[in-house]
Amino acid sequence: MAPKGRKRKVSELVETPVDPVLNVKPSPEYRHWLMKSEPDSRKENGVEMKFSFDDLKMSEGSRACWDGVRNYQARNFMRNMKIGDKAFFYHSNTKPPGIIGIVDIVKEAYTDHTQFDKKDPHYDPKSSKDAPRWEMVDVQYVRTTQRYIPLDELKRIHLEHKAKGGPLSNLALFTRARLSVQPITQEEWDFILSLEKTEP
Repeated sequence: MAPKGRKRKVSELVETPVDPVLNVKPSPEYRHWLMKSEPDSRKENGVEMKFSFDDLKMSEGSRACWDGVRNYQARNFMRNMKIGDKAFFYHSNTKPPGIIGIVDIVKEAYTDHTQFDKKDPHYDPKSSKDAPRWEMVDVQYVRTTQRYIPLDELKRIHLEHKAKGGPLSNLALFTRARLSVQPITQEEWDFILSLEKTEP
């Protein structure tokens, strides 16, 4: 069962050495991610677009392809994902939006078949099988977070950390809000996980 809807790897930030020639650091590598999907049912061109964390859990082997990403930066993040990376599963376009669970990346980026399907809402007439534009990864259910971590709580902490300094001061959920697939640093990942054991 392939996820339908707007989907969104985020990995730890690996400290990289300065290039001795250019005197700059290469782009950081991430091993954790946040991926967005819509849990509430809606139809687009007659096709149901929802894909919730429960839908993933109930998929064969609790595993599914993360199709339908149509943003180049989000696609590029998926291209950087490695097997074994972890991601927060984020429910978007719902009330309230927030983090509901954790998934593993179990297959690295490969061609997203939905771009060629004229009946699929994610069909891209400008993409060809010889030069496909869009890719996807496979994810597998790991566990539900100990509590739902809503967007409002994350935003409040982000603003506090932005003002005073803290792990979530540059969280991509707010600095790259439109992206359905976002990077998460190790520090951000660890802090968000710590929220599981706290009262909202």
